[in-house]
Amino acid sequence: MQVPLLDLQAQYSLIKTDVESAVAEVLQSQRFILGPKVDECEEAITRYCGCPHAIGMSSGGDALLACLMAENIGHGDEVITTPYTFFATVGAIARVGATPVFIDIDPQTYNLDANEIESKITKQTRAIIPVHLYGQMADMDVVMSVARKYGLIIIEDAAQAIGAQYKGRSAGSIGHYGCFCFFPSKNLGAAGDGGMVATQDSDRADKLKCLRSHGSKPKYHHKIIGGNFRLDALQAAIVTVKLKYLDQWTAARQRNAKNYSQLLSDALVPLSQQRFAPVTIPPVKTDHHIFQSICDSNFASQSITGLAKAKKDRNRNLLSGSHASSRVFFLLRPMRSARFPRANALRMKPWHFRFTRNSQPTKSIMLWILFGILPAQIPSHAASGSTRLELCKTTV
Repeated sequence: MQVPLLDLQAQYSLIKTDVESAVAEVLQSQRFILGPKVDECEEAITRYCGCPHAIGMSSGGDALLACLMAENIGHGDEVITTPYTFFATVGAIARVGATPVFIDIDPQTYNLDANEIESKITKQTRAIIPVHLYGQMADMDVVMSVARKYGLIIIEDAAQAIGAQYKGRSAGSIGHYGCFCFFPSKNLGAAGDGGMVATQDSDRADKLKCLRSHGSKPKYHHKIIGGNFRLDALQAAIVTVKLKYLDQWTAARQRNAKNYSQLLSDALVPLSQQRFAPVTIPPVKTDHHIFQSICDSNFASQSITGLAKAKKDRNRNLLSGSHASSRVFFLLRPMRSARFPRANALRMKPWHFRFTRNSQPTKSIMLWILFGILPAQIPSHAASGSTRLELCKTTV
């Protein structure tokens, strides 16, 4: 049995009536570009995040790009961020012609190490983009303190962190801008691409609204160059529906994370008896919605190196054909720069486990945890009090 990383069909079955009703309203109105459904979505996000302004965007990447454009960041400027992030973070910086400046990560949360920011600031530094990973936020007290000291702009990359909090404040509401992504695999996903920017500043909100419509304000009067960054009404309607369920989905993920953490902890044998490196479960420092686990980077072999170079589908076939009883496979892509040793330590490792009930093996299971993201579902047999997760020997 394979536990899917994300089962959108199961999710849809629970909200089908609400989603289809919202989509039907858009189709009936024939208002697809901006309009009341986008306004409704923006208002819902402002309430949820505790931020007075929210501006719908075409994607999380375009949200980052628009914020950089709004601050006139470009050639000759530097933007500090983390090397351990999705390409879109740095891609937006490069798109405006600025230079990304990397700092290493905090080994406890995998977010940027805020204590290293000041050492990277130069006369060219204009902004900092902290990326909130795995539902845990960067150390925003330190980030904001440094920003105030040097007059820097803070753009929170909260693409996978909506709902996360830092000392009672929501992700995306602390910096000058907070960028969200509604890609379908996010914890709050649309039925396609979509994004949002939250801000406390009304002038910045107005400029973003202008930028997302080719710099047009009023219509067909283009005083600045923007882009086509609009969130469409169909995606907005779906996001608004799903936002109502977000907290209960988060609670379910947290329950599953607790179950997996206990099963994984129980499965670990004493180090003296292990023939390969242990699984490490980093401590949770803040409220979170995504499970994170990592394997010790000291364990490596020729076969694992080969797997790391293969495509994901080929990896799955290789693992399935190896005839081990079951596996938990943690995939964390390696950084290849010695300048960031903590980010570089996150590597791909296969680990073999077997679910048992009353000392008897259950069905074979391959569980994929990609970048620490826990599936919303957990096998029914894994929830039983008599169920254990046993660490197995490996030949892969």
